Amino acid sequence: MFNIKEELKKLPDKPGVYIMKDDRGQVIYVGKAISLKKRVRQYFQSSKNKGAKVVAMVENINEFEYIITDTEVEALILEANLIKKHKPKYNVLLRDDKQYPYIKVTTNEKYPRVLKVRKVRKDKAKYFGPYISNFAVNNTLDIIGNLYPIRNCNLNLDKDIGKHRPCLNYYINKCLAPCQGNVDEEVYMEMINEIMMFLSGKEDKLIDIIQNKMKEASKNLDFENAAKYRDQINSLKHVLEKQKVISTTMIDQDIIGMARGVDEVCIQIFFVRSGKIMGREHFMLTGTDDKSIGEVLSSFTKQFYLGSAYVPKEILVEDDFEDREAISRWLSEKRGSKVFVKIPQRGEKNKLVDMVKKNARQTLEQYSENIKRKMNNSIEAVRELAKYLDLDEIPQRIEAFDISNIQGVESVASMVVFEKGLPKKSDYRRFKIKSITGSNDYGSMEEVVYRRFNRGIEEKKLIKESKIGIESFSVFPDLVMIDGGKGQVNIAKKVLDQLNLDVPVCGLVKDDFHRTRGIIYENQEIALPNNSSSFKLVTRIQDEAHRFAINYHRSLRDKKMFKSILDDIKGIGNTRKKALLKSLGSIDNIKKATVEELSSIEGMNKRAAQSVYDFFRGKKG
Repeated sequence: MFNIKEELKKLPDKPGVYIMKDDRGQVIYVGKAISLKKRVRQYFQSSKNKGAKVVAMVENINEFEYIITDTEVEALILEANLIKKHKPKYNVLLRDDKQYPYIKVTTNEKYPRVLKVRKVRKDKAKYFGPYISNFAVNNTLDIIGNLYPIRNCNLNLDKDIGKHRPCLNYYINKCLAPCQGNVDEEVYMEMINEIMMFLSGKEDKLIDIIQNKMKEASKNLDFENAAKYRDQINSLKHVLEKQKVISTTMIDQDIIGMARGVDEVCIQIFFVRSGKIMGREHFMLTGTDDKSIGEVLSSFTKQFYLGSAYVPKEILVEDDFEDREAISRWLSEKRGSKVFVKIPQRGEKNKLVDMVKKNARQTLEQYSENIKRKMNNSIEAVRELAKYLDLDEIPQRIEAFDISNIQGVESVASMVVFEKGLPKKSDYRRFKIKSITGSNDYGSMEEVVYRRFNRGIEEKKLIKESKIGIESFSVFPDLVMIDGGKGQVNIAKKVLDQLNLDVPVCGLVKDDFHRTRGIIYENQEIALPNNSSSFKLVTRIQDEAHRFAINYHRSLRDKKMFKSILDDIKGIGNTRKKALLKSLGSIDNIKKATVEELSSIEGMNKRAAQSVYDFFRGKKG
């Protein structure tokens, strides 16, 4: 039994990270401290001057752990990693965990390539980004491809020069065919260095270099190359015209602004490179109740830069926060040179922060307006549905069930939840059918409905005995939807009757083209007008339940294939198999992947990637 009072006495007066857990062992909060002893004890002292959220969190703490670190910076990094891993209920969290694309220049290999990648590895290659969208990356790669005839194949040119015929790109002047030894490595690297200048935002300097080349070519009466250089210059100038210069400092900056709404916070970040806006992004944050501006900025900065491959020289924020200096030291280590996290008070930089804050406010207002409009439309759809079904009350919570199998193999079921007409994905559940063998949708539906509601009854008993808090299964729906006709509906109703539960049940039926046709309720089919909001809601619920079931079924099938196929590949154990499937999603995608894509996956090295690549192409190791 964990004794909080006794464990508090054992806390060391050292820097580290503390991890708060509830009575189910789930992590509900992660924090860092210069002194674990002082910081953790504060939570269990008087609740005076503590926010409501902190008080609620402390009431739910059943035990805590701590990890001692050597420095505050180590604690900061560990804290950010643990928050990303556990997503604790009471921490400030980025709502979307985006994985930005980067451009990779493979300077770690002979005759480097320029690629789009999602992960940054310590492989001595050069990475540029993150880019805000795939469009931005693809557009940049197109510009580079038009300017420079470099290779994009995955041949190992330390070994393969002269072993293969040149590809089509050589014949259409898109590649100089280093695979044939047609280009001097020094000349090729000159192109790569110019590409890296372009990716670093030094287009003006690059234009000067190309202009000198053009003049030299003209002087030597080499008018063909002079024209090529002229076209390159025009392309680069066209790119520069699209970029807005907003800073006279001409250094790399990230400018962070914040806007607070009633229930959410919007963070806007502008990416400025060499004084020009290269892109911007916004983030919606949760868990910000009772948090100051500084606390929100601190949490965002740690979580955002934890996964970022590039850190600019300067980060501008609107307010100070407790661990700003520690974050600055961490980011300086990450960058390899001094990083300044500044709070500008006047002048150009202060105006830039104000501009980003205004953009954050505008984004938040648009977001709030969209949410409000979506909510109103959804509530109207639910109200209309209740009218068609002649329900006494508008169903606030709807649960829909669907069964998925192929010829009775790996039967699974999904349960999706809609509250006030909007999906509540945190309450989605999936079931692997246990008691039914073969294709038996009625029996499978009976098992799933029983398991769901019986579990809810058990949870309600435990809540009543104060043994657990509110769980998702303990919250019963106001309406159950079954993907099927009268037979499936009657099966579900029979289960609910056995459990003495009074919950309306309707069925979702489809036409011959597998499109939603109407609703079965009280053994009658009710046709909803195709243009009605209730019909659109029912269709969305049915599609969501089907999608969730199919995805689960597909994942189980992939796991079977995963075991039967990948087990035969030399050098691929359980850890690498999981990493491959998690990253690429399916066996088909693994088969199609290049060596470069395979080796970029966490846990994979070049040898293992080559082994997978060769296996699916029938090559012997």
